[in-house]
Amino acid sequence: MSELKVLSALDAAKIQWYHFKAIIVAGMGLFTDAYDLFCIAPIMKMISQIYYHKDSIGTALLSTSYAIALLGTALGQIIFGYLGDRVGRRKVYGLCLLIMVFSSFGCGFSVCTTRRSCVMVSLGFFRFVLGLGIGGDYPLSATIMSEFANKKTRGAFIAAVFSMQGLGILMSSAVTMVVCVVFKNAGGGSLENTNAAGAETVAPPESDIAWRLILMIGAIPAALTFYWRMLMPETARYTALVENNVVQAAKDMQQVMSVSMTTDQIDEVEDTSSELPQSPRSSYKLFSRRFFSLHGRDLFAASANWFLVDVVFYTSNLLLSQIFNFSDKSLSSTSVYDSAFEVAKVAAVVAACSTIPGYWFTVYFIDRIGRVKIQMMGFFLMAVVYLVAGIPYSWYWSKHEKTNKGFMVLYGLIFFFSNFGPNTTTFIIPAELFPARFRSTCHGISGAAGKFGAIVGTVGFLWATKHPENDFFPDVKRVRIAFLILGGVCIAGMVVTYFFTRETMGRSLEENEDEIGTSSANVLFPRQY
Repeated sequence: MSELKVLSALDAAKIQWYHFKAIIVAGMGLFTDAYDLFCIAPIMKMISQIYYHKDSIGTALLSTSYAIALLGTALGQIIFGYLGDRVGRRKVYGLCLLIMVFSSFGCGFSVCTTRRSCVMVSLGFFRFVLGLGIGGDYPLSATIMSEFANKKTRGAFIAAVFSMQGLGILMSSAVTMVVCVVFKNAGGGSLENTNAAGAETVAPPESDIAWRLILMIGAIPAALTFYWRMLMPETARYTALVENNVVQAAKDMQQVMSVSMTTDQIDEVEDTSSELPQSPRSSYKLFSRRFFSLHGRDLFAASANWFLVDVVFYTSNLLLSQIFNFSDKSLSSTSVYDSAFEVAKVAAVVAACSTIPGYWFTVYFIDRIGRVKIQMMGFFLMAVVYLVAGIPYSWYWSKHEKTNKGFMVLYGLIFFFSNFGPNTTTFIIPAELFPARFRSTCHGISGAAGKFGAIVGTVGFLWATKHPENDFFPDVKRVRIAFLILGGVCIAGMVVTYFFTRETMGRSLEENEDEIGTSSANVLFPRQY
């Protein structure tokens, strides 16, 4: 066929260096996202001993500290997802990164250090702004990678971008442990009475710097990728299908992909582009009746599944410090560094042994097995593990062991099947189902639903399992009930996936849109049977 199909060339393109470069550049955003979102658990351990030595930190403050960044993330996904479709992926992409960098530093420089209430308000503000940047990074990274990838390995590429979250979690734990060891050795970690933010504390004075340093280090990976993000061209699909500039799309693709195009071929593309409708936006609008008739089911499935999996994933991940009683000593007699170190150590073990392998199993199998099968399998096996861990939960801790190894293995399996399952596939599927002019917006809506699920799970778990006499360690009987509920949530996810989620493996993005006869995909992407 003599006519060059600009975007179908992307679907047929061989794997090349630019694909891996895009994975690294987009993935470092997810790396930073995970670092910033998941470092808060050991940080709160430190803050509780620095500022709340004599007074309990309280479930309300603890749950707020977890939820504030998630709320910002949800709003950021909606706002920047929409802007990504309106003004372009590339323009908004750099803005999100700058927000993450400056707000990470802001967290470390939380003002009003003379009063602990002012410290927490300042930290909460910067964590919320940080969440806005993190939220924008989700839909833009997924959309950009999906629009650059070929259809055979598109799932693996998007999964590879998302897998950087595992490395971010591991790095946040490693940095926390290193900082704690360095500060403890430098200052001795003595338990002498001092004063921090107007409250008496046994934490050494330099510990007030340690937790701030951990937060600020999260800005470094994002800052390192800003230059490379600014060099990325707009995606060819956005330029061709949303801006109606097929010639520019062809030129942009030539700059970054090994696709040779002669002058005659570019002229042919220009002639073809003149036959396309000038405004694909005018066919129907977002949230119109036609939109819901074509994509309402997909949007419901993507949002519901992401909500359900994040109830489970964030509850389990952020509350490692709540489930495991790491020390037989009371907080008042434990070094501020030791408590944070133990939380970070267990998180690192889980990330290295369960979370990261789960991500890479998905990278390998996603384009062989398919999204729907992996998602259903993950939900089902997570439900099984929750029931196995939840029914005899009281027995696991009946001897008040410091760490129950059998339970640790089960707990690790939850993270493995979450990431070799719905936690990864819910990130991939929304980037493949929707038209180019709505893709980033719909991914953002789906992701925001997930973050609201994370808030419901995290805050709900903290309050529902609250021990009547200890805010930091949950009631064993209530945790058992919570695990059974989480198992039910996984079963619900399996049902939603089976009845509502469409498979996208091996199909071009334009075929997945299911808009034959309604868009410019008619000319550029004739359906093949």
